Amino acid sequence: MTLVAGVDSSTQSCKVVVRDAESGALVREGRAAHPAGTEVDPAAWWDALQEAAAAAGGLDDVAAVSVAAQQHGMVCLDSSGEVVRPALLWNDTRSAGAAADLVEELGGPAKWAEAVGNVPVASLTVTKLRWLARNEPANADRTAAVCLPHDWLTWRLAGGSGGSGGSSLEALTTDRSDVSGTGYWSPSTEDYRPELLELAFGKVPVLPSVLGPAELVAGRFGVGAGDNASAALGVQARPGDVVVSIGTSGTAFARALAPVADGSGTVNGFADAEGGYLPLVCTLNASRVLDATAALLGVGLDELSRLALSAPAGADGLVLVPYLEGERTPNKPDSTGAVHGLRLDTATPAHLARAAVEGLLCSLADAIDALKELGTPVERVLLIGGGAQSEAVRALAPAVFGCPVVLPATSEYVADGAARQAAWAVSGAAEPPHWSELTSTLFEADPTPWVRERYAAARELTVAK
Repeated sequence: MTLVAGVDSSTQSCKVVVRDAESGALVREGRAAHPAGTEVDPAAWWDALQEAAAAAGGLDDVAAVSVAAQQHGMVCLDSSGEVVRPALLWNDTRSAGAAADLVEELGGPAKWAEAVGNVPVASLTVTKLRWLARNEPANADRTAAVCLPHDWLTWRLAGGSGGSGGSSLEALTTDRSDVSGTGYWSPSTEDYRPELLELAFGKVPVLPSVLGPAELVAGRFGVGAGDNASAALGVQARPGDVVVSIGTSGTAFARALAPVADGSGTVNGFADAEGGYLPLVCTLNASRVLDATAALLGVGLDELSRLALSAPAGADGLVLVPYLEGERTPNKPDSTGAVHGLRLDTATPAHLARAAVEGLLCSLADAIDALKELGTPVERVLLIGGGAQSEAVRALAPAVFGCPVVLPATSEYVADGAARQAAWAVSGAAEPPHWSELTSTLFEADPTPWVRERYAAARELTVAK
């Protein structure tokens, strides 16, 4: 049996799965926590990877390891390979002003969409580099190379480290899916756009080499991927599938044959991990909306679901707009959450629980609609991520989305996708291996369009402060 390993270095934790390269059967797994916050010392990711790998029985017997990780995070290295400052993560919104300035300086959203398939918002790496240049010029001056979280972890696994004993910065690598979320690489031309880095950062540091999806680094390490592209690999998404992931962030994405350039900035024109494209809509607020509401009500997540399902559809007019950490889509980084329709009869735990679940799902339904408007076919919706384990989310999603929802059996799909990529690299085949079909459950419900109508009205009242 040939074994491969997949790593998911997410915002909240590191997961490692070891699978049979041919069948995909799970052999063993492990996990470790990441520190909280929107800026993190990358050393914490490395420590968590070591802990998770040890819990998974080690990696000495695997033929290849591939790393998937949270996108956009800014990892700056000096000329010796030392980390310059804690990485700014995708959900750090301090660069919102920088994003707005960059959009204006290039000539508007359409110019950015044409150049790199994305319109800058605070999440994208290019905006974080502008923030660094403006606010920490000494750190910007020290920065000799810029990479992403999964790039840095792959580099470390392949022998890279800070100091004179580490491999050179030129050994940094990345993949199409993750680099397409930086704001300075074009999926349509498959090239870096150094002039955009110069515009944002005032210089062009060393950047990782962009490798093909089935290449190996140092003979043993897959090129890796961004987390959403890896999840698409993990669920073996096919054209016509829209994958909705409810994790720390909420995403809706689909595989496509051609690059996407949405001048409105709603849809990100990313690349996928198979040589194609991955139009994607991302929200900042997803599973933690459920966590926050449960904490507010003083209940656990299971009780939150029970309360939500005990209230009527639409919560008698109570609407929760879930912008608890600002929002990326729509681009309202300084906005806050809001509750509308609070009356004596709706001031109950059940109504608030229902409004929270419906507000989260309405935000994701808007994301699905944005993909449809760009011509993305939607034959089925696959619901994954930690938030998909909520009984209320599973029950209400088809009603809010207006279509049946497929819930694959619980698995670590980002890590699974990384393992599948590693198996692909080892096989030398033209396509990733087809592992056994996913066990899944179909959820159906009568559509509740009035829930989305009320949400849309409340959403337009929620403006940046």
